[in-house]
Amino acid sequence: MKVEILYVADCPSHPAAVTLVKDVLAAQGVAAEITEVVVSDEQTAQALKFPGSPTIRINGRDVVEPPETGAFALNCRLYPGSLRIGLPPVESVRRAVAEARELRPMKQGVCQ
Repeated sequence: MKVEILYVADCPSHPAAVTLVKDVLAAQGVAAEITEVVVSDEQTAQALKFPGSPTIRINGRDVVEPPETGAFALNCRLYPGSLRIGLPPVESVRRAVAEARELRPMKQGVCQ
């Protein structure tokens, strides 16, 4: 499972996003490497289709699909329905991890 946390430098929600992801992975018994990606300029934001900081992606999929605005920039991200400013709802992260586990490819009849 590939877990990425994209963020801008000095994002106040970045540390909490890392903790949230680690807590969900631990609760579900999933060992995964978390890659933290600093988005430092507008060109990188566009290339990564970065909807705001922090963004959590599991196997390349955002845990909360951003609005289809097509606007990618160096800004804070708000998550509708979240109880914590700047963080996705914990249930969205749980669901994304569970879905990624279910979609793991089979190799020679053994789950990876």
